[in-house]
Amino acid sequence: MDESQTGLDRYVLRLFVSGMTPRSTRAVQNVRAICETHLQGRYDLEVIDIYQQPTLARGEQIIAAPTLVKKSPAPLRYIIGDLSSTERVLRGLDLGL
Repeated sequence: MDESQTGLDRYVLRLFVSGMTPRSTRAVQNVRAICETHLQGRYDLEVIDIYQQPTLARGEQIIAAPTLVKKSPAPLRYIIGDLSSTERVLRGLDLGL
């Protein structure tokens, strides 16, 4: 998929974390850095603590944290882990290099 196809897409992302553990903090930092670099100005990121909002986690069928959910553009995608592999996250967001 080239840039002309994705250039206008707005990304709606939800990052599910489990408290402010080092792993959760790292995931938040990693996804924000990736979004600012590759999706600047065209993404919405919501960080959700599964301990504070367990019904949202159940509704999204989250079984592990951290998990990044790409709600749009379609297709829906789940990326599990601390999101330290930029290449893996970009593939999951359909922005593969």
